[in-house]
Order: sequence, then structure tokens, then C-alpha cells
Amino acid sequence: MAVSGASGGGQVLSLDTLVRLRRSVRTADAGPRRLSVPDGMTAPLGCDAVAVPARFGPLVLPLLPRVGCVYADETHWWWMVPADSDYALEWPASVRYVTGAMAMDAPRLIRRAAGTVPYTPPIPLYLALCRVTGTTPTWSRQLSA
Repeated sequence: MAVSGASGGGQVLSLDTLVRLRRSVRTADAGPRRLSVPDGMTAPLGCDAVAVPARFGPLVLPLLPRVGCVYADETHWWWMVPADSDYALEWPASVRYVTGAMAMDAPRLIRRAAGTVPYTPPIPLYLALCRVTGTTPTWSRQLSA
């Protein structure tokens, strides 16, 4: 197939190239995308993310002893945590735990972790989120018989 330019000359594109172009346009417009690990960092434990309503983000920051990579869009802040950080934790109702660190929009990196790993420690993050949302941590709840 020949694609004409303004000068009337044509460039020949193979079917493979056209299919790749179509896929890249479709992928750019559709669905969730993985939060990227910044250059120079590694994620040896895999990555998940904790999505927090944007209004809580600034309240959580000062409560954490160490902050990893944080991404933000208009509605959420995304905290990068090691994979499987949801094990045995019930995150507060307004918080969303996302396996694979997938985000619907294209949040931008607003805070880069110090060091070479992108993680915010999940237990301090969990406790800080429980505090700002007024949720009792799972292990502090009373058991009923």
C-alpha cells in the first residue's frame, strides 16, 4: 500500500506496519496502563498500587516514615507497593488496591522514591490510610463469638 504525502510521492507500508500502527493507536486510547517504574529503579518484589482519593494524599504524606513513588491524576493518588501487599489486610473502603499497578488514566509521577526501589512500605501506608479515613485496622477490631 502506498501512502501519499503532500508532494504526491508515496511511501510503501507493509501490512505488518499498518497492523502495528493500528494496534498502537488502539492501545493508547484504551484501558488501564501499568504505572512505570522510574529509570534507574528496580522492582525486585513486583509492583501493585494503592489508589487513594486525591483529597487524602496530602494528609497521608506526613504520616509516613518513608515514601516511595507516588503518581497522581485529578481524582487519585497512586502509591507503589510491593506485589501482594494486600495479603491479610482489609484496606479502607475508599481505598482501592490494584494488582499489577494498573491505572485507568495516565497519572504522572509526583514524588520519586529515594534510593533504587519504588516502594512505599505497605504497613505504614495502611495505618496512615486507616487514620485519615477513620477506619479501625483489621487486627484492632473486636472479635465476636
